Amino acid sequence: MRKKMIKQFTFNHYEVNTYLVADPASRQCAIVDPACQASYEDEQLARYIADMGLVPAYILLTHAHVDHIAGLRQACEAFRLPVSMHPEGQKLLRQAEAYGSIMGFAVDNMDDLAVNPLDDGQVLHLAETEIECRYVPGHCPGSLCFVVPGARSVITGDALFHFSIGRTDLPGGDYNLLTSKIKERILSLPDDFTVLPGHGISSQIGKEKRYNSFLV
Repeated sequence: MRKKMIKQFTFNHYEVNTYLVADPASRQCAIVDPACQASYEDEQLARYIADMGLVPAYILLTHAHVDHIAGLRQACEAFRLPVSMHPEGQKLLRQAEAYGSIMGFAVDNMDDLAVNPLDDGQVLHLAETEIECRYVPGHCPGSLCFVVPGARSVITGDALFHFSIGRTDLPGGDYNLLTSKIKERILSLPDDFTVLPGHGISSQIGKEKRYNSFLV
C-alpha cells in the first residue's frame, strides 16, 4: 500500500526528493516539492502522472529553498494549481530567483504565483487519503512536514534526515528550535512510520529516536 500511495523521484544537482502522494481509489494526487531542474525531469514527472492516470489536486512545499522549488512554476502552470505552503515561507519564495543564480538554478521570479496558505495541524484530503500539515521550523521559516497516516509515512523535507537533521546556519535557521520541534512534531509519531526526507534515503521514526545523535 505504501508503494502505491507515495512515489519518490530525485531531481536536480542537489538531488532533492520529490514525492507524489496518491489516493489509490480516486487517483487524486499531491505533488510535494517539485524540484525538476531540467526539461527532461519535468517530462519524467508529467509522464508518470499521465501513465498512472493521476489527477493532481495539490502542489505542496515542505519549504521554499530554491533546490526544492526548481520546477515549481512549471508544475503550477502545467496542472493549473496554486502552490500550497506555510505563509512564513513566502519571503523565500520571492527570493528564489536571486538564490537560484548563486546556487546554479535558472528559476524565474515567482512573485505572481497564486499561494494557498497552509496552517499547522491543517488536514488536506485526496478523497479518502488524508495529509496532515505539521509546522517544523528551525531549518528555515515556513518549514512543513506532511504526515500521511494511510501510508504510515511522514515527508520531512529538510527538517529530519536519516540519522541527521537539516542545517541551521542559513538565514532563519535555529538549531534549538529545530531539534525541539522535531521531537515534538515528528518523533511523536509511531515508531513504524517511514521517514521520507528531502534528500537521501528513508528511515523510520523508531530508528531516529534510538540512533540519531542530534536527537538522542
